[in-house]
Parts: sequence; structure tokens; C-alpha cells
Amino acid sequence: QVQLAESGGGLVQAGDSLRLSCAVPGRTFSDYAMGWFRQAPGKEREFVAAVAWNAYNTYYADSVEGRFTISRDNAKNTVYLQMNTLKPEDTAVYSCAIYRAPWGSGLSLAQGSAYRYWGQGTQITVSS
Repeated sequence: QVQLAESGGGLVQAGDSLRLSCAVPGRTFSDYAMGWFRQAPGKEREFVAAVAWNAYNTYYADSVEGRFTISRDNAKNTVYLQMNTLKPEDTAVYSCAIYRAPWGSGLSLAQGSAYRYWGQGTQITVSS
């Protein structure tokens, strides 16, 4: 079992920025693509962004493209989510997860079932 740990959540105002971090223990972190998902109260879990093992290939949900940036530092075993121009509709619990297949394998990056080992999540609340 791999324990992922998200941090960086909080209460912000619309238009503000936040950066989330997800620490991943283990020496094989750089082998895996990583993803961020979010879940708002009463809603289904939603894909946010994914990054390949090499940090160059990324993929975003339409709702965050241009505002959020996913990145990773393999030396620190950490994946980040920089969130700019936050909106009230971004309010959710944000979780990171390890993609279970090689990037480009055809397994949908936007499906939660394509990931294993999830963190507990961190709450983001954006006030208007």
C-alpha cells in the first residue's frame, strides 16, 4: 500500500491562487504518471489534470485548462497542482493518485478507475 499525502488546501477568495502538493513515498515515483481529481459535495469525482512520468506530457480537464498547471519533481517524489484564478465552482476536495498504466497506453486518464493508490485529499474552498 502506498500512502499519498496531499497538502496546500485552504480557504481563498475568487481570483486567488493556490498550489497543492502531493508527496509520494517510494523509489519508483518517477516511473508513473500522476493525476489530480476533485470531488465537490453532492457531486461525482471529477478529473482535473494528469502528468506523465517525464513531466513534459500533461492533460487537463476543459474546466481548468489555462488556469491550472500540473507539474512534478521526481527528485522530491512530489506532484504539484498550481491553481490560478480560482472560482467558487473549484471548491472541492482535491486528491492525487497514481496512474496504473504507461502514459499513452489508451487507458483513459480522466477515469478514476485508471488510477490506484489515492491520497486522503485536501479541501479547497473558494468564496465569491
